[in-house]
Amino acid sequence: MPVHRSGTAGRAPLAAAGILLAVLALILALPGSAGAAQVPARGTAWLGMGVAAHDGVHTGGVTPQVTQTEGVDTSSHNGNVAWSTLWSSGVKWAYVKATEGTYYTNPYFAQQYNGSYNVGMIRGSYHFATPDTTTGAAQANYFIAHGGGWSKDGKTLPGALDIEWNPYGAACYGKTAAGMVSWIKDFVNTYKAATGRDPVIYTATSWWTQCTGNSAAFGSINPLWIARYATSVGTLPAGWGVQTMWQYTSSGPTVGDHSHFNGALDRVQALANG
Repeated sequence: MPVHRSGTAGRAPLAAAGILLAVLALILALPGSAGAAQVPARGTAWLGMGVAAHDGVHTGGVTPQVTQTEGVDTSSHNGNVAWSTLWSSGVKWAYVKATEGTYYTNPYFAQQYNGSYNVGMIRGSYHFATPDTTTGAAQANYFIAHGGGWSKDGKTLPGALDIEWNPYGAACYGKTAAGMVSWIKDFVNTYKAATGRDPVIYTATSWWTQCTGNSAAFGSINPLWIARYATSVGTLPAGWGVQTMWQYTSSGPTVGDHSHFNGALDRVQALANG
């Protein structure tokens, strides 16, 4: 009669189950798998990248209460932009991504920045902030050195700081609210010292509230470019009584991201002239 040895009968099924679980975990970790975290490549972020996912899209048409001037923003994901088409449609100003962190420059910058200027637009450039990689001062200097400067030619807007959800990790880049406010101050103060202009701050109210503690430290100094895909701008971040610009959609004609400047074209020109 065979002798049963305690523990041996159940080991094979348990070992097989363990192998299956390990294989399943490996499959889920593969790029493109349903369970894998989809993190974009560094440098591919653009202005407003996280707005729809975090704040939603509330359709129904835009109803501005004062004269507005149409503008757009572009980055490398737009490729070569049809600027003459945009100009003919009524777009009069543009912001072009120049840099990200201290590791990326937009390969389409020349076509986009010079192309918008050449058709008659007032244009500027923006920097996608990554506060978890280097200091605000380092990123401001990198931005200025790679297209983010300013000149009083009547056609160049002050540089813009794009500070929003982190597409590569934790929403607030691992910083406390006080740490984030300090980083932003480092950036804007460095930019002002180098160019003589206060940079525009682009953000969304929900991100600003979460990641800066709804700081009011910049409202009296830096023009606000608010992101909200809805029929109105909604509540603004603390310190700002009015927005200078409002990115109201990511699905507009030709390039997608469209904004209203809060005023007629002469107000856009005034911001350019400083």
